[in-house]
Amino acid sequence: MSNVYIVGVGMTPFGKMPDVSIKAMTRQATEAALADAGIGGQSLQAAYFANASQGHMEGQQMIRGQVALRDMGIGGIPVVNVENACASGSSAVNLAVNFLKAGEGDVALAVGAEKMFSRDRDLMFSVFDSAWDVSQAERIRDRLLALGEGLEIPPGTTSSKPYSVFMDVYAAFSRFHMKRFGTTQRQIAAVAAKNHRHSQHNPLSQYRDVYSIDEVLAAPPITYPLTLPMCSPISDGAAAAVLCTEEGMRRLGIERSRAIRVLACVVQTGSDRDPSQLERHCTALAAKRAYEKAGVGPADVSVAEVHDATAMGEIIQVENLGFCAFGEGGAMAERGDTTVGGRIPVNPSGGLESKGHPVGATGIAQLHELVGQLRGEAGARQVAGAKIALAENGGGLQGIEEAVACITILGR
Repeated sequence: MSNVYIVGVGMTPFGKMPDVSIKAMTRQATEAALADAGIGGQSLQAAYFANASQGHMEGQQMIRGQVALRDMGIGGIPVVNVENACASGSSAVNLAVNFLKAGEGDVALAVGAEKMFSRDRDLMFSVFDSAWDVSQAERIRDRLLALGEGLEIPPGTTSSKPYSVFMDVYAAFSRFHMKRFGTTQRQIAAVAAKNHRHSQHNPLSQYRDVYSIDEVLAAPPITYPLTLPMCSPISDGAAAAVLCTEEGMRRLGIERSRAIRVLACVVQTGSDRDPSQLERHCTALAAKRAYEKAGVGPADVSVAEVHDATAMGEIIQVENLGFCAFGEGGAMAERGDTTVGGRIPVNPSGGLESKGHPVGATGIAQLHELVGQLRGEAGARQVAGAKIALAENGGGLQGIEEAVACITILGR
């Protein structure tokens, strides 16, 4: 099988864009990725379009990718629509990689676009209600929230404003971790402060305000121990990547020096486990597979983008990825190990908390950041000497963890 490379990336700014259509965002990200690769849309041999919410938000339940891409002149090729909750974008990349490795073509597009903001708040927040087994929603919610029992919730630490039920779940994950390992709210706040500090240098980030740890702690509460800056916002946006084999690069005359090799790209679904069996978390299992495929280990990773739908999510995932032992993610953040300039910089883009989280675009946006890091083009947030990069993108909930986890490892 041929080696696969990311040869072009593009991304819109993330934020609340009520007057910008999915078609327009798809065009902007795709044209930027094609320009970055130095090719035109006519060179594409397949496209994978990631989107999770357009059916709910706009009623476009089917042929979303065909509609968005035909509008910009891309047609006559296989177009596959990918919906895999918050892991839709990375799942689209996985399919593009496997299309190329199978020899079905030598150049493919993965693009994710999402338009989630709405002035109808009930519509906007209800988009997340189907990201678990809807036939057992109440039972699942009760089971997940039970993980956080036994830790006193201070009065006045739950918002009266509407928010996603997933924030309640992440709060329960947080309290479970706090009970078991002694993780503190201040350590969780250290993650958020770090990511907001990184985002000031990302011109495409939804939020670019810098917060201190104390300011994160003093911010409006969502649900204990989470405050507003610890949580990812509702976002609109798109991101795209052009992937190519070595044969495709030669055929199209693509510059090899800026091509970034895909060392591994794996998708893992969850399985039933006891909450104490942390080593069986679906992300931990996916990471093990990805490291084996790539021929590297956690110590080889220069920089990572992880799925921090909340700051607690980053703590959980750095442990799953083997960057520290289970239970040490909070202390790791508090020491500064995960900041740019630290031992293993995590989310130099600002992460989902600050960069934004337009669900279908998120996984590809992570790769947009990491490709820039490996090329040495990340500006003030550049990780010095970055050689190996890892993206972790999760989606949905099933049992007591994400329903799906995607791990992509890139290298120079």
